[in-house]
Parts: sequence; structure tokens; C-alpha cells
Amino acid sequence: MSDIRGILDQNAFSFDRLQQADERIGALVRKRLETVGPTSMLFYEEPLHIVRGEGVWLFDDQGQRYLDVYNNVPSVGHCHPRVVQAVAEQMGTLNVHTRYLHEGIHRYSERLLATLPPPLNRLVMMCTGSESNDMALRLARQWTGHQGIIVTEAAYHGNTSAVTEVSPSSFKKGSLPEHVHVIPISQMPEQADPSAWFADQVRAGVARLDVLGYGCAALLVDSIFSSDGVYADPAGFLKPAVEWLQAQGALLIADEVQPGFGRTGAGMWGFARHQVTPDVVTMGKPMGNGFPMAGLAAREELLAALNEDVGYFNTFGGSTVAVAAGMAVLDVLAEEALIANARQQGDYLKQQLEVLQSTFEEVAAVRGAGLFIGLDLCNPARDGAPDAARTTAVINALKRNGVLIGAAGKTGSTLKIRPPLCIARAEADLFLDRLEQSIRATAG
Repeated sequence: MSDIRGILDQNAFSFDRLQQADERIGALVRKRLETVGPTSMLFYEEPLHIVRGEGVWLFDDQGQRYLDVYNNVPSVGHCHPRVVQAVAEQMGTLNVHTRYLHEGIHRYSERLLATLPPPLNRLVMMCTGSESNDMALRLARQWTGHQGIIVTEAAYHGNTSAVTEVSPSSFKKGSLPEHVHVIPISQMPEQADPSAWFADQVRAGVARLDVLGYGCAALLVDSIFSSDGVYADPAGFLKPAVEWLQAQGALLIADEVQPGFGRTGAGMWGFARHQVTPDVVTMGKPMGNGFPMAGLAAREELLAALNEDVGYFNTFGGSTVAVAAGMAVLDVLAEEALIANARQQGDYLKQQLEVLQSTFEEVAAVRGAGLFIGLDLCNPARDGAPDAARTTAVINALKRNGVLIGAAGKTGSTLKIRPPLCIARAEADLFLDRLEQSIRATAG
């Protein structure tokens, strides 16, 4: 796995640079090391001390504001007043575990399930997307009796022990377990039919897992392939592979933590662009707009089978406060027409980025759907080879210019563009202007 750059490590502050940090920032970093410890990660060559958020903006302790094109967690905007009010009011009334009856969880579940295909008729709520994907793996293995899982080459699905095993981008060294089969999506030939190519890859994965004795329990995909570098198109290219796989008895787990809740601009869920019906849908971050909230939707019989074996409970998954946050997010998505905004602003951004591509030879590709776009940077002097170093330089140049952004992809050479869904045209134009400045500033 050594050729895959960690999606977080690439943009991480190196504690070796502590002596070079600003005195004010350095003191905070030292305190962090003394308390949180070595597993704590900070972003950027010079870490940020963020103290406030509003809409698409973050503000540091010096009053500098930053356009957030990085963070998909506050999907409807940082500190959205509707969500803040709902959480505060419910916290002041009742915040209790889920062992008691309360009507809110039923209303929320009915409303959310109504956005999903009919076979997905039950919702289990958790606190994190990692928990959701962990349970999805358990459901698939319990139902099929198999252990093998198929994922893509730079996927990230969470940080429990089980989902780390199916997250190639998490491995700093070593290799994936034998029961995990990887599809090298970045190696899809340009002349290939994506539908046929992906279906062939899935068939090969099932054959390999069968030979090894694991069998295939599920194909686990983030339907925008975000950590792989954002492979959104053509819409529908997953369908032949998924239908064949499901006919063999294996499951499709759609990880909607990143593309779900309207981000692709084509509806509520990313998988819908591919005209497939998952067996399990997992959700996380954007569900509560920053409140720790996640969920899993599945057919009742899958959950019943697991319950006969070991059962499942999550103390604060679906708590009264979590449900209040989630309901407010659904209200805001509808009332502010944010899915339509994701489509409109996303289309505009993608078109303008393609213009940028025609201007700069180091911009190799632009891909995406809605407000989830990937922009590849390359080195023209090296036959267009992926340029992770340039990508890191652009990320930090943008930060100095008041824009926050991250990277993705197997080689770490893809800028991952995913602002809150409430971004307006003026803010999109600001990003485009600052991006062009940063590409020019990092040339040569």
C-alpha cells in the first residue's frame, strides 16, 4: 500500500516543524501534544486556530476569515441558526439515551426513509459514519455467510478496526488483509467502457475471493469515489456490476457519508445517479451538520438476522438531541433548496474549472457532480505525471489566500472541492479567483 498517499497525512502539519511555528501557534501545538498526544493531527504547514464559523466561512483567533471549500460536515453551513436552535432547545428539554420511547425518532425515521428506495425500510442510528460502516459489514457477513469485501484502491470508510481493514487509504505501511479485494479505479483505461470495465473488476474480485475461500459478502463503495479522486461519471456506470453482484447473493453497501444529503445535486443520494438499489446505505457527518450523528438504512430481514445472533444497540444513536439536529437539517435542505443550489453552483464551478484547465497545462482533469469536484494537478515537464508536491503547495497557497481545501486520490494529486451546500455565486467566484492565483504562485 506504500504507493497510496494518506488522505489526511498529505495535508498534515509536521510536528518536526514546531520550532518554525509562530510563537502563539507553537504554544497551542505544544499544549496539544502534552494533552491529546501523538495521534492528534493538525492541518496545513502552519496550523490554524479557528474560533468561529458562519455559513461557508471560518474565522481564526486573529479575525482572519477563510472560505471553507474543505469541510463537508456542516453541509447546510457552519453554525446554521436553524440547527443550533433545534439542538439548544432540545438539550434544554431532554437529552437521554434511546432506551426510552420518544416520538421524534419515529418522525425522523419515517421522513428519512421516505427519501430512500422502498426495500430500505428500517433505520438504525449511530453517532459516527465509522459505526455505520462497521455495522454494515456485520450485516453483510451475517446475511451471506461470507467474509470477503470489495472496495476501491484509495477508499476511506472509517476508523474502527473492521472498517480500517477495508480502507486502503488508511494504511501507512503493510498491506490489506487477504479477504479485501481492491478495484484499481484510477487505472481504468481512457478508451474503456466504464460500465463494462467496472463489472469485469467486480467479477474478478468475486472469483479471487471465492478461490481464497472467503467468498464475497459485499461491494462497499462511496458512490462519488471521493477518496479515490472523485469519479462521478458517467452516471449509471455502477449498474451492471451491482446487478450482477446482487444476483450472486452478495450485497451492495452504499457509503453515503460523503455524497449523501444532496451533495451531488442530483437528488438526496449519490447512489441514485447510478440507478442502483443498495442493500445497505450508511450515513454520517452531514446528517447532523456537525452534531455527532449517523445512520444505517437496510431491509428489515437483514437487521432481524443480525438480531437473532448478537443484536445491536447504540446508547446515544437516535437520542432526542440527535433527532432534533437531523430534522433541522432536513428542514433546511428543503426550505433553502440546497440540493438545487448544489446542482447550480456545482455546474458553474465545474464549467469554470474546465476553463481553468484549458489555461493551465498543469490542470490535468476536472471531475465531479454537484458540489463535489476533483481537480487533478500534474507535472507537464514529467509527461503529465501526477504532482502531489504541487498539490500540497497549492493547498497551502490557498490557505494563505483565505481558502481552505484538501486533497484526495491514490497519488494525492487531486484537489477535493466540497464547500457547504449553501455556497453562493460570489463565493464560488472568489474561490476560482484564489485558485488561479495559487496555481500561478506555485509555478516553477
